[in-house]
Amino acid sequence: MGATLKNLQGLHFDGVAAVGDGPAEAAALAAEMFGAPFHPPATARACRDKFLARQLYEAAEMRTPWFFRAAMDGDAAALAARAQYPCVLKPLGLSASRGVIRANHRDEFEAAFRRIGKMGERYLQVEGYIPGREFAVEGLVTSGRFQPLAIFDKPNPMEGPFFEETIYVTPSREPAEVQRNLLDTTERAVRALGFRHGPVHAELRHNEEGAWMLEMHARPIGGLCARSLRFEGGTPLEELILRHALGEDVSRARLADAASGVMMIPIPKGGIYERVEGVERARAVAGIDDVIITAAQGQRLVPLPEGASYLGFLFARAESPAAVEAALRQSHGELRFHIATVLETFKPQV
Repeated sequence: MGATLKNLQGLHFDGVAAVGDGPAEAAALAAEMFGAPFHPPATARACRDKFLARQLYEAAEMRTPWFFRAAMDGDAAALAARAQYPCVLKPLGLSASRGVIRANHRDEFEAAFRRIGKMGERYLQVEGYIPGREFAVEGLVTSGRFQPLAIFDKPNPMEGPFFEETIYVTPSREPAEVQRNLLDTTERAVRALGFRHGPVHAELRHNEEGAWMLEMHARPIGGLCARSLRFEGGTPLEELILRHALGEDVSRARLADAASGVMMIPIPKGGIYERVEGVERARAVAGIDDVIITAAQGQRLVPLPEGASYLGFLFARAESPAAVEAALRQSHGELRFHIATVLETFKPQV
């Protein structure tokens, strides 16, 4: 990466933008080298290290569960004895709930530890399970100042053992006080991690104690989900981010739709993807804006917690968040996915 960036020396860059966690770290290094506005490299690195981020939240006196880091070559039984229950095991560098497993007792802890160990990670984080509703906050940071763009409700309960992302709906239907808590906590996390200029995506939980920061990212909402946000004049989120990166004042940006949302179509079981039926019926549901199937024929499907993809995406726009959620659920109900079971290769004993 360093050699590639040095090859660009002497060129002028007006701005830097990134859409993924890895690219965000590269973008931060490039911005620092060329004097373009973006988030600092230390911030981008903290966003990819759950243990470091938790330390920074704790130092900023934010609401934080107990936590500790563990090496994957450690003793599972000894670590299980050290934990309190329920707890959550999280690979340090993965996102989108990949590898995140809840454990309610020692046996579940050891099983989860072994399962994550097969994913090739060197370290994981163990932390207290935070009960409550889950949310996502999308925003921009300009010279260290946080500008919220949207609060997404996640109406499906996410209680484990795995934490699959499915439906996002905005605007939030939570009371104003809850929304303020979510935005205030995101703003505190922006300061704690040192965000300076560019997009920010946050994942939070909220319960009777208040808002808890789960993860922060130095990039916008992932995958095709950005299509769920459209701003006045028909401006997509990606264009807004590019304008912001080039120095344009986008502080007056407002969402164009009364309500919108996306459903990341989950993989129900592992196997080989064959086909889907009902796409036209799904697309014809009132309020549905688009149906995009991203799975390809012959693709091997791996569900969470090991998997890192979806079958596709449903997008909806309507006059209320409730109508958006209903459209997404009805549309999903019209789809019938055919997934062939993969038989394990028989290995005769010698």
